[in-house]
Amino acid sequence: MSALLAATLPHRTLALFVLWLLLSESYNLLHMAVGLAAAFAVALLNTDRLTSAAYRIHWLRLAAYLPWLLWRIFLSGVHLSFLILHPRMPIDPIMIRHRTQLSNKNAVVLLGNSVTLTPGTLTVEANPDEVLVHAMDEYSAQDVKTLRLDRKIANLFKRTEARG
Repeated sequence: MSALLAATLPHRTLALFVLWLLLSESYNLLHMAVGLAAAFAVALLNTDRLTSAAYRIHWLRLAAYLPWLLWRIFLSGVHLSFLILHPRMPIDPIMIRHRTQLSNKNAVVLLGNSVTLTPGTLTVEANPDEVLVHAMDEYSAQDVKTLRLDRKIANLFKRTEARG
C-alpha cells in the first residue's frame, strides 16, 4: 500500500461516508453498512487519481473558490433567464477554443466542470492544453475568455517538490 493511499484513505472514506449519511437520511444499520462499504470502495479506487504527488490543493483557497463559483453560477442563471425571457431572445451562441495554461490535469478537469456547472456554458471537449467551450453569448463566455477562471483554479493548486 502506497504512503499516499495509507495516509488519505481513512480521511476520504470518512468524508464520503458522512456525505452518504447526509444525502440518504437513512440511519438503519444495514443502510449504514452499505454506505460505509461504498465509501471505502470509492475512496480506494480513486485515491491515487484525485491528486498527483506533485500537486496539492490549497483547501482554504478552495473554501474561497466555491462561494465565488456559486455566485458566478447565480449571476449566470439570472443572465440566462434574461436572455430566454427577453422578447427578442438575444442569444448569440459561440464556440471557444480556450488554450489553458493549467499544467495539472486535475486543474483542467476542475476548469471543465466549473464551466459546465455555470448556466449558459458547456465544456464540449477537454484536453490537457485546450478546452472547447460552448457559450450562449459573449457575456456567458467572459470568465473563460478573460482567463479569470484559469487564474482562480491555478491559485487552488500548488506545486510541491517531488520526493525521490
